[in-house]
Amino acid sequence: MLTDVWPLSWSVGIFLLAMAVTVVCSIRLAGVGDTLADRTGWGEALFGAVLFGLVTSLSGIVMTAVSAAADQPDLAYSNAVGGIAAQTLALVVADAFLRRVNLEHAAASLPNMLFGCLLIGLLGIALMATFSPSVTVLGLHPASVVMVAFYVGGLQLIRSYGEPMWRAVPTRETVSDVASEDTEGLAGHRTSRLWSEFLAVAALVVIGGWAVARAAEGIVEHTGLSAGFVGALFMGLVNALPETVTSIAAVRRGAVTLAVAAIVGGNCLDALNLVVGDIAYRGGSLFHAANLDELFLTSGALVMTAVLLGGLLVRQKRGWLRIGFDGILLITIYVSTIAVLAF
Repeated sequence: MLTDVWPLSWSVGIFLLAMAVTVVCSIRLAGVGDTLADRTGWGEALFGAVLFGLVTSLSGIVMTAVSAAADQPDLAYSNAVGGIAAQTLALVVADAFLRRVNLEHAAASLPNMLFGCLLIGLLGIALMATFSPSVTVLGLHPASVVMVAFYVGGLQLIRSYGEPMWRAVPTRETVSDVASEDTEGLAGHRTSRLWSEFLAVAALVVIGGWAVARAAEGIVEHTGLSAGFVGALFMGLVNALPETVTSIAAVRRGAVTLAVAAIVGGNCLDALNLVVGDIAYRGGSLFHAANLDELFLTSGALVMTAVLLGGLLVRQKRGWLRIGFDGILLITIYVSTIAVLAF
């Protein structure tokens, strides 16, 4: 059962169970992560984008690695970029839980915008790799090394930035990055215990990611659905669940900067999932194994990220249907992209 393709009933059941475990873990992760952001002094934006984003991306990392190792490059690639698209859409869901003002207005933050720029660069490199010569060194495309270096350099730039030439003008609706009210009794817990709980949640997310990847293989095998569609929609949505749930929980705690950082930072790490898949895939370069569906999905994720950055710059207080122009556009782009992939 661990190595063979699972029956369809097992695949669907385990898929749903992994989703439920992910939701429960993510709710707890929001409180622990917010408290640790205050304890470590990193702040919500950096902690959320790096450590918080890493834990919420672990399921996607495992999904991509398992699919690539099982010679399912389409599933691996579409899971990575499909997760980015679905997680960007998660901002609209989190925005709906912030009643008085749009989330992009309340969470104005230069680091969050820089992480958006970093994500555009990473996705751009991935697309360039696809159209570059099919060259591998020890089974790895050079673009994988470039993407890791680009991410590390971007982190260093964001962490060490000085006085910016641009800053968000505070308004009555801006929520500053300050210690959140403790509503879960976490303030009395020792930091070591919080870290232990943080890592325990990460381990459960990893197991859930493995289960979803194996279940997705079974769904593709027994239903005849394309790997690109299953990876983009089903795996992508599960990939986005941790960020979605933790962002909603963070918004309800008043940690709006953390909510945005978890999604944008998690998206950057999901872009690096392509590197993980390139390492695990033994059939050559994962970038060149991508077909037109995966490239179309990557382009859609790029457009959605550009729209998100536009929303963070414009900082619309209230917009269409109380979620802003960017929220409406994100929904439209995502639904259109999935519809094209389906038909």
